[in-house]
Amino acid sequence: MDKPVKMKLKKGDEVVVITGKDKGKRGQVSKVSPATNRVVVAGVNMIKKATKPNQQTGEGGGIIQKEAPIHASNVALVDPKTQKATRKRSE
Repeated sequence: MDKPVKMKLKKGDEVVVITGKDKGKRGQVSKVSPATNRVVVAGVNMIKKATKPNQQTGEGGGIIQKEAPIHASNVALVDPKTQKATRKRSE
């Protein structure tokens, strides 16, 4: 496994997807994983997952929708002033 890289994205950042099936969608970063260089963005890269009923947690089985991680290179920060994708963080 490669060593973790320094991520430019943080939890809570507003990002836009720049490539892939969800190109153009916007959302907030809800989870960052430097070890795999991936981020989870709310409402983007939705997958359907079949789950079994679980007695311990009291959950019923079925098909649930959840966000899957997306590679950090496929998203760009949104500049708060211009509302467009940017590479630099304005602090």
